[in-house]
Formats: sequence, structure tokens, C-alpha cells
Amino acid sequence: MKKIIVLAIVGLLLTDCSTVPITGRKRVNFVSDAQVLPMSFAQYKGFLEQNKLSSNKEMTKQVKDVGARVSAAVDRFMRANGMITEADSYKWEFNLVEDKTVNAWCMPGGKVVFYTGIMPICANEDGVAAVMGHEVAHAFAKHGQERMSSAQIQQLGGAAVAIGTSSKDPKTAQIWNLAYGVGSQVGLLAFSRTHENEADKLGLVFMIMAGYDGKEAAEVWVRMSKLSGGKQGPEFLSTHPSSESRIETLRNYLPEATKLAEKFNAQTTNLKK
Repeated sequence: MKKIIVLAIVGLLLTDCSTVPITGRKRVNFVSDAQVLPMSFAQYKGFLEQNKLSSNKEMTKQVKDVGARVSAAVDRFMRANGMITEADSYKWEFNLVEDKTVNAWCMPGGKVVFYTGIMPICANEDGVAAVMGHEVAHAFAKHGQERMSSAQIQQLGGAAVAIGTSSKDPKTAQIWNLAYGVGSQVGLLAFSRTHENEADKLGLVFMIMAGYDGKEAAEVWVRMSKLSGGKQGPEFLSTHPSSESRIETLRNYLPEATKLAEKFNAQTTNLKK
């Protein structure tokens, strides 16, 4: 049984490996859009029914307008690079919810929510574009589907550990299961940081493609750091990189992101001619 589970994990890793466009990172994803998108859209609808949309027309318009521009840039990229089916599957939607929480998120398939609490951190239209690019990038890179795949692999791995230690004394089995639990948990946290770093880079490219000032992306995290007073737990136990790491990454990647955005914009412009 243990061998069967191990072979199943290896088989999944070998057969469902793909590459994230632009960054070139290899990913394992065996959760299809057909499986996840209907659930995502339903959950998004339910969230909006249970939460109050902002009555601030100016901020709401800004979120929707920026979202439309950034998602249009992503759509152009996908269609220019043969990702037609994927482009057609996205149902982009952008809403601003009345909530003081400093947060924004994007569900698989392009369903985005900004909380009013993050708007002062965005500070301006370019700041909104930076956060929007980051959240849209999560959907573009299918991070949600990848995390679901990783969770399933983790469950299979846990079963393999349980089977492998079943013949040992209870104390030894407990130690191994605890080690696996802690190890896999930290592994998933690191996996999340990988997603956050990738979304930062992709988001920077997308916001520049949409015509926004990429320099503002790092400034968003400068303001975020000031808000938190510089207090943050150890990075290796966090699902997100530290603000300082993100600022450095975004500033260092800006020249490359600008080149990529200009290249992609030229590519899509030539296709229209």
C-alpha cells in the first residue's frame, strides 16, 4: 500500500508538471479549471451577498477601472501566446468591500475583492494597480489550483507515513508523524512565499503593461511596513515574505519587468496590425 501511494505521488509529479508563463517556474497542478472555477464563482457570489460593498463611488470606480485595465493587459498577453481557452475561462470582476482590514484577494478565474482598509496603503492609482497586478497574478499563475494540488499530495504523504510507521511502537510512530506534520507545514509555508514572490514579479509586469508606474509597487510595501511599525515574525514561518524582502525584490526586478512589459506590448500591438 505504501508503495502504491508513493508511486501515485511520483506519477502526479511527472504527469502534471507545467510551466508558469513569464517566470518559467515549474509547477505541479492536477486540479482542472472545470473542477475549481464553478466553486470559485459560487463562493465569490456568496461572499458579496454577505458583505457590504463600499458606498464610496470614487474609490469603487478606481478599483473597477484599474482592474479592467490590468486584466485587459493579461488577456492580451494570454491571447497573443496561444492561451485562448484559458483567457476565455476568466470571468473578471472587481469589487470594493466596506471593511477596515488591510487586504485584497483574487479567487481562481479572476474574481477580485479590495477592502477599503487597503486603499490608504495604495494611496494613488498606481498603488491600486500594484496591488491589483499582484492579485491578478495569483489567478494568472493558477496559484489556487496549485495549492489545492499540493494539499492533496500532502494528504497522500501523510497516509504513506502512517502506513510506514504502523509496525513501529506508538512513540516512534508519533515522532515520525509529528516530524512529517511540522516539516510539511513549513514546506507549504515556503511554497506560499514562492507564490507571493512570483505574484509580486508577475504583477509588476502586468501593471506596467497596463500603463502604470512600476516604481509605485515597492512604495506600497514601504507604506505597509510603516503601518505595521516594522513588526513582523520570522520570515521562514510566514506565508508572506517580509516587507523588506518585497521592497528589495520589486526594486531589483523593475528594469527586467519594464523590458518584458515593453516587449509584450510591442508583440500585441504588432498582432493588431
